[in-house]
Amino acid sequence: MSITAADVNKLRQMTGAGMMDCKKALTEANGDFDAAIDFLRKAGQKVAAKRADNETNEGVVLVALSGDHSNGKLIALACETEPVSKVADFNNLANDILAAAVATHAPSLHDLLAQPLADGRSVEGHIIELTGKIGEKITLAAYENVSAEKVVSYIHSNNKIGVLVAFENVQGADVLEVGKDIAMQITAMKPVALDKDGVDAETIEREIEIGKDQARQEGKPEAMLEKIAVGKLEKFYKEQTLLNQQFVKDSSINIKQLLEQTQKGLTITSFKRIALA
Repeated sequence: MSITAADVNKLRQMTGAGMMDCKKALTEANGDFDAAIDFLRKAGQKVAAKRADNETNEGVVLVALSGDHSNGKLIALACETEPVSKVADFNNLANDILAAAVATHAPSLHDLLAQPLADGRSVEGHIIELTGKIGEKITLAAYENVSAEKVVSYIHSNNKIGVLVAFENVQGADVLEVGKDIAMQITAMKPVALDKDGVDAETIEREIEIGKDQARQEGKPEAMLEKIAVGKLEKFYKEQTLLNQQFVKDSSINIKQLLEQTQKGLTITSFKRIALA
């Protein structure tokens, strides 16, 4: 059958796909719009499969806080190249995904991918469709959902790093300013855990082995290596766990002391940092 320019334009308005892709889809589907849409979606799946191993270091990180700041959600929608991260369709999809996270309180990334958007199709389906339209890998790289007495957020100026910090025992204190300072420190310093109790056993074992190797290379006696390594581990905790890190704006105190100065008993129960790099 003859495919008219009006038909192509109609499918383009429905899907956002390019004119030539729409014409090809309608031709393959003999003018059936539903079949043509399925054709475009399958094309997206093929592109996604072909580019599955490609790195996605570009994209956008977005945040949403509840009105009372008791909940925060972070998403990272990733792509392969910076130009795609500037495309309106890409950013519109990112905002739609964040809105779906807010509306559904999806508990995990897997659950968020399954959530329907306005047209009833899942987040994952929309990502696959946009992959086919744009022609490079797109993925929901990260999703964090944090609840606490107060949650403070920070998005770095390049929109590729986002942080959520969860505060408890606020007791009416205004933690917005100190929370932003701490979130910016997390952005820059990349702590591996909140405190030493949060450092996983594998990391501890690796740091002890590194400490032993360093001491051995310095010519220290074998019998002293374990003790030296444990000392180096304490330095690691001080530098790499948030509450023990020196406060960047005032190196005379650490983050734990900063919290106590802000409000007696104020604590951070968790933090989340997601980055595209």
